[in-house]
Amino acid sequence: MRLARALDRPLFPWKKLIVGFSVAQYCFEEFLSLRQYQVLKNTKPPKVLEQEVSKEVYDKSQEYGRAKAKFGFIKGLWGQIQNVAFIHYDVLPKLWSLTGDLLLRFAPARFTGEISQSIVFVLSFILIQQALSLPASIYHTFVLEEKFGFNKQTPKLFITDMIKSNLLAFVFAPPILAGFLSIVKKTGGQFVTYLWLFTAAIQMFTITVYPILILPLFNKLSPLQDGKLKTQTEALAKKLQFPLHELFVIDGSKRSAHSNAYFFGLPWKKHIVIYDTLIEKSKEEEVVAVLAHELGHWSLGHTTRLFGISQLHVFYIFTLFSVFVNNHSLYADFGFVNEHPIIIGFLLFSDALAPMDTVIKLLMNIMSRRFEFQADAFARNLGYKAELATSLIKLQVQNLSTMDADWMYASYHFSHPILSERLKALEWTASEKVTYEKTETSAVEKASGREL
Repeated sequence: MRLARALDRPLFPWKKLIVGFSVAQYCFEEFLSLRQYQVLKNTKPPKVLEQEVSKEVYDKSQEYGRAKAKFGFIKGLWGQIQNVAFIHYDVLPKLWSLTGDLLLRFAPARFTGEISQSIVFVLSFILIQQALSLPASIYHTFVLEEKFGFNKQTPKLFITDMIKSNLLAFVFAPPILAGFLSIVKKTGGQFVTYLWLFTAAIQMFTITVYPILILPLFNKLSPLQDGKLKTQTEALAKKLQFPLHELFVIDGSKRSAHSNAYFFGLPWKKHIVIYDTLIEKSKEEEVVAVLAHELGHWSLGHTTRLFGISQLHVFYIFTLFSVFVNNHSLYADFGFVNEHPIIIGFLLFSDALAPMDTVIKLLMNIMSRRFEFQADAFARNLGYKAELATSLIKLQVQNLSTMDADWMYASYHFSHPILSERLKALEWTASEKVTYEKTETSAVEKASGREL
């Protein structure tokens, strides 16, 4: 391939180029964060929220946003230092060599090939990355989220979750990596299509086993009890011909006071999951309005289109990877002169692809925000305009979500429109104050001048 040969130039400064990409992206994202931080200093909410959100709630939301932003600055800097240090000190070739030596010493001969070494390398890399990110994770959970009343995790649950996540990685990563590498090695230059089909099969497998094997390890799913909410939800699903199989309540309050609802499953067998925190803090009609929005995504074909786009994205990634997989100059510049492991090539290629992925992320966010507006309109057309608006306001207050945003920051980072934009699109005008139920898990005590 001409492009592959053109990019494989001896002594080409791949390392400097990738470090340059990384630093440039970091600086750009920090620039956006600084713009957003200025917005988080505002003392007045957007006009559309002036009658709905008290100054106390708005100030609390802004304070939470600033706290997350400050944490993000430090976390981002730490991540960038790690990234540059890993490249500068040749961590990848050193770790690759170490894992190879360990296998030669302790593993049977049949487990000393490239695939076995790649599996050990990736699992080791995951553990290193986890160890480096652990302090930030602990601070975020037990300091930042705790301060604003959102954290419900105990140290025991935090550790248990981490152990379970690692066990899942150690169970599923080896066969997936083995399949990935075997396809590339055995199919040569034709691996793109086979690899794409393999990842699609993995996705379908994950969709199937996730609710059965994985989700119960972390959360308890309970059938939604008979009552008004269940009746209205089933009626909505029937009206939209949504293939509802089961309605679940998830114990989200086990870890956080944040609220949510979603659906998952195969095209012919869907499950709706509602957070217990959403049910506790909302009226039945408001929960149904949120579900009407979610089912709007399904009815309007958003989920199908996003799945199709994701498949095209995967195919595009593998196609570009085929250009880099045998790029000797790329391997050599990162310390792999005599060996060209496929997994290393994929990691380095991913770093080189970062600028293009940033553009794709921006385009995907634009599309996602458009879909959100359409789903809101779908729920409004079903007659849930007022209920959806009030539920969005309640969720905003309960989650202390960002109520205003810098347009550049939002365009780059947000997959959902901010609340003020959604209310404007709904043409929402409050006929009365939105009331909030007081709960023990509330992060704030008042909204719109009333107690939660």
